[in-house]
Amino acid sequence: MRIENHTYFFAIALIFVLLSSMFYSCRKDDFTTDSGAKLSFSTDTLLFDTVFTTMSSTTKRIKVYNRNSDNLIISDIRLQNGANSQFRINVDGLSGNQHSNVEIRAGDSIYIFLEVTIDPNSVLSPFVVEEQLLFSTNGNNQKVHLMAWGQNAHYFTPKKYVNGLPPYSCLDGDCSGSLPPANVNWVNDKPYVIVGYLVIDSLDKLVIDAGVKVHLHNNSGLWVYKDGNLVVNGTPSDPVIFQGTRLEYTYQDISGQWDRIWINEGSTDNVINHAIIKNAFIGIQAEPLPFNPSAPTSTNKLRLNGCEITNSAAVNLLATNYQITDTNSLITQAGQSSIFLRGGGNYKFYHTTIANFWDQGTRDASAVFLQNYYQDVNGNVQVRDIDSAVFVNTIIEGNNEIEFDTDVLAPGVINFKIDYSIVRSTKSLAGPNYVGIIQNPSIAVFNNYLLNDYRLWVSSPAVNAGKNAGVTIDILGNSRTLPYDLGAYEN
Repeated sequence: MRIENHTYFFAIALIFVLLSSMFYSCRKDDFTTDSGAKLSFSTDTLLFDTVFTTMSSTTKRIKVYNRNSDNLIISDIRLQNGANSQFRINVDGLSGNQHSNVEIRAGDSIYIFLEVTIDPNSVLSPFVVEEQLLFSTNGNNQKVHLMAWGQNAHYFTPKKYVNGLPPYSCLDGDCSGSLPPANVNWVNDKPYVIVGYLVIDSLDKLVIDAGVKVHLHNNSGLWVYKDGNLVVNGTPSDPVIFQGTRLEYTYQDISGQWDRIWINEGSTDNVINHAIIKNAFIGIQAEPLPFNPSAPTSTNKLRLNGCEITNSAAVNLLATNYQITDTNSLITQAGQSSIFLRGGGNYKFYHTTIANFWDQGTRDASAVFLQNYYQDVNGNVQVRDIDSAVFVNTIIEGNNEIEFDTDVLAPGVINFKIDYSIVRSTKSLAGPNYVGIIQNPSIAVFNNYLLNDYRLWVSSPAVNAGKNAGVTIDILGNSRTLPYDLGAYEN
């Protein structure tokens, strides 16, 4: 569902007008006709960051001042390109691209609110859209320069609306069961923008090339349905990026801008190599088809390699009764758990850096949380043993006292082992489930987690603390040498 900002801001602008008219309704002052009485502006150039074609920008504003001792009438405020402009203006509560006889009292000011929507064209790289906002006062002409960067993209917008499901489109374009399975390759020519959910349906396959940027709108997601297949072929130097559609600088670290990558049991392994998945509500949710509470553990795996899953509003990696193997990934910063495994499944994490120093609110959950039950779509609690959860040469760090925790609903069990790893926890880590543990190190582990730099500090306790787990390169493709370092980076 698209959320438009301009209605809200235009309502605020209208309030300004009402208050202004109440204050001055009883006054009848003269207005100067002096051409030397000029306007002042809060800026002479208003910049909009990259805006996708066909999508509205955030709303911005400028303030127009009358710093003169006399009242002024602005005879004309207009966009140079008029009705053909890609910009829109609202002058103190009134929309339209041209306004006449706008009054500003001496020493007072007005607000002008602006948005821009870039028209689609064939340009493959970012382009610039420019416009002039023109003012005429007593024969004196002034202007404010408007500039926006636009980007053409491949767009996927909802075609199906089914009760109980988010609006969605399909990889085959028509969501038609009569069409043969789609086998689609996304090449790195221009961004891919998903509005609603894009479904990789049964037997469909999506391959994403290195360097592709996927932008998902509010509440949107990518759904790998039962027997669908996703292969992401990012590289250390050219990762695939999944993020929101807002590219303004102020949005770069705002979580929850889109929904999730939702993966059901596949026809073969789903593979994600060197992807950056950021600012979602849930980064990846992997589970057998949830509409069948008795579904067995997925026979195919989700394989992650060198990924960065970060800044999710809830959970970065959520799995129910699934099989996941991860190598050399960074799973950091989440509103609750970085990794949440529940109700069955087999999981292996090798050289994974799991670090949750969430600073956008209160976080109650541990960075890694395991439980042997879940609530199905019917609201019933299903108890299933986690068959295996293995963490080898990993780092489990964060700003909570307990960053690894479990919740066992009897008579079930959770079979887990943490092997040669750093663990932040005030609980006892004795027993056969913990081998070669460095608990609560007093020396800094990372270069600077405040700057999201999770490379190892030169004196980090993670250096040379690992075992041979058969992983011979790190997240950057650098060779590992024995004794191996813990986490995704080899120092």
